Amino acid sequence: MENNAHIKKTIVVLAKSIKHHAYCVAGKDIKSNEWVRPVSNINGAELSEQQCKCTNDQWQKQGKSPYHSNVLKKIEIEFLQHAPLPNQPENYVVSDIVWQHKYNIKANEVQNYLDEPDTLWGSDDRIAYSLIENNTLSIQQSLYLVKVDDLRLYTECINGKDKRRASFCYKENSYDLSVTDTNFDNILKDNSQNLMDILCISLGENYKGFCYKIVATIF
Repeated sequence: MENNAHIKKTIVVLAKSIKHHAYCVAGKDIKSNEWVRPVSNINGAELSEQQCKCTNDQWQKQGKSPYHSNVLKKIEIEFLQHAPLPNQPENYVVSDIVWQHKYNIKANEVQNYLDEPDTLWGSDDRIAYSLIENNTLSIQQSLYLVKVDDLRLYTECINGKDKRRASFCYKENSYDLSVTDTNFDNILKDNSQNLMDILCISLGENYKGFCYKIVATIF
């Protein structure tokens, strides 16, 4: 059994987005290849800007302030405990120790971390939380990194606000999901950008009785 005191894991950051003026971060353990979602408390709350910054040995020696731990960085994180939720079993509560930056991976190395689920928790854009809560549907992992087909990024205006969306196919199922990738606007503007059509898909928190499927990162 894993010792909950001072758990250290080095993850490749594969998702980082802003939510409720805070940050959602997730990545894969470089040893086990299992997903890890750093959170600020046992209820799965988002991270503050300071909580998800990192440093390195040279940076510390020079007395420089920590910097953002962005996607593709390998980060060593010290956790207080594993705090799984029914809809997010990968949650780990972070300690106050500043994250340590342990090199990066190249963009084309992302494909080494792909998942191969049969579906993305079914074919709809959401899951009724009651199905998860009463164990009718067991969520073994709430994050997938998948290669998709027919990817199309677009915005739609709802109630005066532009909503970022991605439509795509995965294993003969069609999806149309909300996007939280902070780089979405730049990707959409740069039509020549060579995307790998790899997406990090996250199952969100319980919102009005549903857990929505979200595109957290576009590679």
